[in-house]
Amino acid sequence: MKELAINLMRFRKINGQTQQVVAEAAGISRVAYRNIEKGESTPRKSTLDALAKVLNISVMQLLEPLPRLKSLRLRANSERTTQEIAQSEQLILRVAHWLSDFNDLEALLEKKDNFALPKINALSPPEVVAENIREEWLGSQSKKDCISNLCELLENAGIKLFLDDFKLNSFFGLSVGFADGGPAIAINTRKNISVERQIFSMAHELGHLLLHEESYENSTQSISNDDQEHEADRFAAAFLMPQAAFVEEWNENRGLHWIDAVLKTKRHFKVSYQMILHQLVDMGKAKSPDIYKKFRADYEIRYGKKLHWKEEPKLQIGDEPYQLDPLDLMEDRLGSLVRDALDQEYITTSRAAEILNIGIEEMRERISSWKIVQ
Repeated sequence: MKELAINLMRFRKINGQTQQVVAEAAGISRVAYRNIEKGESTPRKSTLDALAKVLNISVMQLLEPLPRLKSLRLRANSERTTQEIAQSEQLILRVAHWLSDFNDLEALLEKKDNFALPKINALSPPEVVAENIREEWLGSQSKKDCISNLCELLENAGIKLFLDDFKLNSFFGLSVGFADGGPAIAINTRKNISVERQIFSMAHELGHLLLHEESYENSTQSISNDDQEHEADRFAAAFLMPQAAFVEEWNENRGLHWIDAVLKTKRHFKVSYQMILHQLVDMGKAKSPDIYKKFRADYEIRYGKKLHWKEEPKLQIGDEPYQLDPLDLMEDRLGSLVRDALDQEYITTSRAAEILNIGIEEMRERISSWKIVQ
């Protein structure tokens, strides 16, 4: 009953409950509960049902085996609370299950997309790596073109994407290496995280996969390396918005009110307005922190809305004027695999819903919608 003990402790901590509170709600003594959580006793079925009800989960979730990831890269705050640690552990389990399902479907349908890792000089600056990968994936216009669909670009390259609300405000994204059937990237789509931030996080994790391949070897713990994080930030900025492309777009907008020029440029590259201002500072066209204060003040005058201050250039979450919406960042490969598996009767409707992490009724509605256009 090792799995039961570990799962029980994790879900209790996620809920922020003490052993005493859970025990009383389940109708058992604290000593009895403690023995179950320590793996020293096996509960009756009635007790198991009661514990699952208290924790608002299914009995299956209490008993399910614990998948492990051997090549995980997740940045986490070292000062996390017990509850936040438990939530992170649950997040990792969700990613492990998702990746296992994804790989199983690919094998079942014989549709494995292999990721061809470009040859990279370990001493190359992140900006050079970004330029090289853009040229390889986008061709001759790579220095000028914006990336219109980042999800499609990464999926076509063989990178698996998991976009979901992970119920964690402090988590933006993680990545998994080849040892677990990756490469894969998981991004938190929580409503308080702008789509611009999600796109940047995806590019940031791509930077880690390309620049820090060695950090995924036998990595099962959270990683905190400020130098590597900074390199991944530099890669993401150059990958999403190369300087040559930025200059061309900015010059095209130079006749607009400067606030509108920032907004139009940001929309073109699908990045945050803070990132546009940061680029202007880097190019010597503006001074920090004055430009950020000036933007907020002038934006309020022009559009009658206040923007909350968030420290730059770390690209923290901030209110995005004229922000993107979820349709600007949607993965579709897993959904296509599920549809193929259903069409070939390899999986049931309930299994499809489980893989896509949606309710059975929503799954049925989606299946019905497929019949509208053949």
